[in-house]
Amino acid sequence: MTDTVTVAGLVATQIRHTFTSEGLEITSFRLASTSRRYDRASQSWVDGETNWFTITAFRQLAANVHASIEKGHRVIATGRLRVREWQDGEKRGQDVEVVADALGPDLAWGQAQYTRTSRPAAPESRPALHAVPDAPAPDDEGAAADVEGFPAEAPEAVPVPF
Repeated sequence: MTDTVTVAGLVATQIRHTFTSEGLEITSFRLASTSRRYDRASQSWVDGETNWFTITAFRQLAANVHASIEKGHRVIATGRLRVREWQDGEKRGQDVEVVADALGPDLAWGQAQYTRTSRPAAPESRPALHAVPDAPAPDDEGAAADVEGFPAEAPEAVPVPF
């Protein structure tokens, strides 16, 4: 069973960015998530307990997190929850990790500028990731024919106001 969670909080540590010996890109950091509630008795907002998460991202998401996120940023992360018990001599504890599927700035706390990451072209020895097997060939005017309900022409790019 996969438990998907979304957490919002403060990046509390420096971003750790590494590569495995096989070239897999990994980025991780600790996230502090503190709930807040309104206390009617004191007529003010008060902090609840802080939950700590290790946020881990892989591949292209890891590269984009490394290039975009810094200690002190407010972020939102969605991913698979993993809780692991650990022991180091007499010390025991649990590590709560979110293996991120998506991660970005929390726009309730600030503004962001979005820049799309360009991907390298696929080698000719293998099909491109976006290629459709057995797709119809381009028509006489050079435009691809409709494939299973998708328009032959891509819509104009629309600027995203970030």
